[in-house]
Amino acid sequence: MANPNLILLYVEDPAKSTAFYRDLLGREPAVEAPNFASFPLGGGFFLGLWRIAKVEPELARSGSRSEIGIMIGGEGAVAGQYQKWKTAGHRIAQELTTLDFGPTFVILDPDGHRIRVCEPDK
Repeated sequence: MANPNLILLYVEDPAKSTAFYRDLLGREPAVEAPNFASFPLGGGFFLGLWRIAKVEPELARSGSRSEIGIMIGGEGAVAGQYQKWKTAGHRIAQELTTLDFGPTFVILDPDGHRIRVCEPDK
């Protein structure tokens, strides 16, 4: 059985994106090269950042249709993270709100990829 263990984001400037995710995740990349970087996320799972101009086969650009989700638990944890990242100046795509699944907000990385924070699924 194959288990997915890598999310790849296509980015314009891997160095800029690596700095963003280094700060956001509070960890160092396992690999950092001119056209690619990857961050260990735990449990054998990785986030890869690949320079869009070097992706093979070539991509058809069709807009944002996905998100990276970060689930954090604890009373007020989502609101606390929202305040921290808002204060840090991250671009907010969705202000802190409550949806069917609970409190949530969305920030954008340097390439406009959506990062949603919410409570863990129960």
